[in-house]
Amino acid sequence: MTQSQAGLVSLPVLPENEKGRDRFVGSTPQEVLQSVFGYPDFRSLQAQAVTGIMDGQDTLVLMPTGGGKSICYQIPALCRAGMGLVVSPLIALMDDQVAGLRQLGINAAALHSELENEEASKIRADLAAGRIDLLYVSPERLLSPGTLDRLTRQPISVIAIDEAHCISAWGHEFRPEYRELAALPRHFPGVPRIALTATADQRTRDDILTALDMPHARVLISSFHRPNLNIAALPKASELRQLTTVLERHKEEACIVYCGSRARTERIAASLRERGWTALAFHAGLSPIEKRAALLRFRSGEPIVIVATVAFGMGIDRPDVRAVIHLDMPASPEAYYQQIGRAGRDGLPSDTVLLYGGEDMARARYWLEQSNAPDSEKRIMRSRLEAMIALTETTGCRTQALLHCFGETLSEPCGHCDNCRHPVITFDGTESARKFLSAVYRTGQHYGALHIIAVLRGKRTDAVERNRHDTLSVWEIGKDKPEPFWRSVVRQLIARGALKSEGQYGGLALNNEIARPILRGEESIQLRADATAELEKGNTSRSRQSSPATELPEDKQALFAALRKWRLDEAREQEIPPYVIFHDAALKDIAVQEPSTLEALGEIKGVGRSKLERYGKNVLAVIAASHPGQDA
Repeated sequence: MTQSQAGLVSLPVLPENEKGRDRFVGSTPQEVLQSVFGYPDFRSLQAQAVTGIMDGQDTLVLMPTGGGKSICYQIPALCRAGMGLVVSPLIALMDDQVAGLRQLGINAAALHSELENEEASKIRADLAAGRIDLLYVSPERLLSPGTLDRLTRQPISVIAIDEAHCISAWGHEFRPEYRELAALPRHFPGVPRIALTATADQRTRDDILTALDMPHARVLISSFHRPNLNIAALPKASELRQLTTVLERHKEEACIVYCGSRARTERIAASLRERGWTALAFHAGLSPIEKRAALLRFRSGEPIVIVATVAFGMGIDRPDVRAVIHLDMPASPEAYYQQIGRAGRDGLPSDTVLLYGGEDMARARYWLEQSNAPDSEKRIMRSRLEAMIALTETTGCRTQALLHCFGETLSEPCGHCDNCRHPVITFDGTESARKFLSAVYRTGQHYGALHIIAVLRGKRTDAVERNRHDTLSVWEIGKDKPEPFWRSVVRQLIARGALKSEGQYGGLALNNEIARPILRGEESIQLRADATAELEKGNTSRSRQSSPATELPEDKQALFAALRKWRLDEAREQEIPPYVIFHDAALKDIAVQEPSTLEALGEIKGVGRSKLERYGKNVLAVIAASHPGQDA
């Protein structure tokens, strides 16, 4: 099986004069940033991170997805003598990074279990000859005796631990083998380490530093705010209709749909295919060949919907994912933020939509209580789950609420979440809440929401008549309100903790501490008035203006499309993902500025020396061809 058949990238060969390691030693980080990566200036905390590593200081960097974390270790790895060593958790992530670096003229390589013998032998030969600038390796492979022995004989410039939340038992994607990385200073004394992650609360940060034995590390925390993400959360109504409404406005773009179970991914993917979408399921139960095939199609630049469990998370480097939709509620704000971070890594506007319901909340609480985790761990898991539930039902700025989970205060409402675009209408829900809680109590506290609503609305079902619930005092007391209204009430009572799920079948029961003051009239509550249809319509009208092509002036859209077609053809020829050649953001700038010389093209962000040499003439030819009668 070839690398491309296995779902891996086929890497371009570097020119002979670019293979010598340490050729950038003596250059300043700023010079390498401009000449190699094609960016005029560092962003956010990149300069501080690079300076610290250049000075030999251990560093922990927290920076949102798409914020440029890799620059923080790649540039010091090139500017310091020796080879950069990058510990990374997933093969797909390593291969994308390596492919992107080789496009820049950097000799990068990845050691992992899916390499063919010939490629592995070549990497070992390049290692022995000192030709590799950056080596990517999984923690398991790094700590194996053969690899560790080989690497300790190499001069190492920097050690980077990517996706560092994996090292923490409190992180949302814990990898036990990451804990063994604390031994690295014994094997590589004096080599500065940099740990990087997009999501970690204070407890996780402390655990990372302890587990890596980095007590004196500098901690750099960037803002978690990503203004290009339109964050929305909608109560579940007709789930499939709500999903397709979101996907409809991203018809020819890449999207990810997250589900809570493997079986659910299969069902949703099949339903989408029946409705005309190109949709694939992805979960841990697929065979290696099926996983590789799905990843290959996703990374090829094809407009596709991946319906996945959280097994499809880290390592997804595609920058032009335009929407991430959750059909089940994540267990914590950290997991949620990591997953929506897959959207809009190129900085262009993207949608994130969470569909949630009272059953999700009640079920999550019930299974947490049934778990065998120690009480101390349960308390922390419970607090994270409650923070996630509160995030769904907040009536204020949703971005502010999310950032608060990471200890960040956004001074003003973001202006781009659903609650900011469509301010929430609230009403005095005290009487409605008392009616529903009374019905739960009168029916014996072990029936589900649908049965309680049937009693309130006077609907004679078999269960109602069998249990003679039509004779209760609460029969028909809520018939003036439609079923969706009562669904909203029960969901919000569950979110507040007034109701909880009991038993195997998820019947509702009162949480007396919270429910009794409401029942007795001692506490009034405000409820939000759901406006699902209006929100969906509002989101659609905004988002249809947010794709990369429609953001461009009308007279530039044809050139942008031509540049994307050229990029796709080039990527297929090399068997690499299109985005490692140029991101959409770079092609947008090229389409707008229409450079007519190589020098002008080289001034555009993301066009470094190597890419200018590789692709400059072809890009100029595409621009010239867009103007009939002009010589290429």
